[in-house]
Amino acid sequence: MDAIQRTEKAIRSIRIQPVNYEVEIHAAIRKALLAHEIGFDYEVRLAPRNRIDFLTHERVGIEVKKGKPNELSVLRQLNRYAAFPEVEAIILVIQRYQDVPSEVNGKPCMSIGLNKLWGIASR
Repeated sequence: MDAIQRTEKAIRSIRIQPVNYEVEIHAAIRKALLAHEIGFDYEVRLAPRNRIDFLTHERVGIEVKKGKPNELSVLRQLNRYAAFPEVEAIILVIQRYQDVPSEVNGKPCMSIGLNKLWGIASR
């Protein structure tokens, strides 16, 4: 199992009720990563105005979005993060599932919809 698969498995293990604040999702992800013994840094500043929510020690970036943000803005943000050498793969964790390309800037990318983990959506 490679780094992105291990990280995906940890995130998909999360079982929380729908939340009001993004920081609650961050706390659940932090707990899942620790439970799966995945080292990470939180709120990593890649450059000015480029701060990714989590970066695992295996260089998987995790960006969290609550609600239904502008899809184009999210894709631009993922593209910016993928341009940094510190990031070798990206996982978007989003309340309502959003399709993302399987690669962004030549790096693996995936989306995990929290509504599915909450049992209220199929994706």
